[in-house]
Amino acid sequence: MGLAPVIEHTARNERWIVLMGLAAVAAIGLFSTLRVGDVLMMPTVFVEGAIVYPLLLFIMWWTMMMAMMLPSAAPAILTYGAISRKFAEKGAPAVPLAFFVVGYGVIWTGFAATAVALQLVLSQTIALSMMMAVTSAVVGGGLLIAAGLYQMSPLKAACLRNCQTPLMFLARNWQKGYLGALRMGLSHGLYCLGCCWVLMGLLFYGGVMELRWIAGLALYVAAEKLIPAGNRLSRLTGILLVGWGSWTVYGALV
Repeated sequence: MGLAPVIEHTARNERWIVLMGLAAVAAIGLFSTLRVGDVLMMPTVFVEGAIVYPLLLFIMWWTMMMAMMLPSAAPAILTYGAISRKFAEKGAPAVPLAFFVVGYGVIWTGFAATAVALQLVLSQTIALSMMMAVTSAVVGGGLLIAAGLYQMSPLKAACLRNCQTPLMFLARNWQKGYLGALRMGLSHGLYCLGCCWVLMGLLFYGGVMELRWIAGLALYVAAEKLIPAGNRLSRLTGILLVGWGSWTVYGALV
C-alpha cells in the first residue's frame, strides 16, 4: 500500500480521527489528573521541597485543562482542518492541524500555570479540603456569585459568540502558513479562555480533585459552545449561580 492512498484515506476520515484523538486526550488527561492528585495527597510530597509539589500541581492542572477544554474545541479544530484541506487541494501548502491545536493548548497551559500560582497563595491564606476545595462558605459563595455575574456580562457573551461560530471566526482571522495556524489557535484559545476562566475558578468551590465536579464543568462548557441556545443558557446559569452563592453566604452569616 503506497503513501498516497494512506493520505487520501486519512483525509476522508479526518473528522473521526480527530474526535477519537480528542476523546483519548480527555480520558488520559482525567486519569493523569486523578493519579497525580493522589500523589499530591501524600504528606511527604509537600515536605520534599519547593519544586516537587508545585511541579506536580502544575501537571495536575495542565492535564485537567487539556482534558476539559480540548474536546470542547472540537468544532473549531475540525473546521480549521476542513478549510485548510480545501486550500491544500487548490495548491496552497498543507498545514497540519497540530499547529492550530498547539496554539490553543498554549493558552490553557498559561492558565494552568496561573491556577497553580493562585492555589499556592490560597493554601497559605485560606483553608482547603483534601479535595482542594475552599472550606469557607463565605469564600465559596463569593466564587459562585462572581461566576454568576460574569456569566451575564457582555465580555462573556462576546467570547462565547466566537467559540460558538468557529467558521465565522476563522473566516475573519484566517492566516496562511504554519505561523498563521499557530496564531489562529492562540487567538481562538484566548476567546475560549475569556469564555470559561471564571467557570474554571469554580473548581476551587467543588474541589480541584473532585471527578464529578470536573466532569460536570467540562460537560457544561461543551454544552454552552455546542447548543444553539448557549447564550440563554449562560444567562440562566448566571442567575442560578448568583442565587446559589447568595444563599450560601447568607447561610454562613446568620
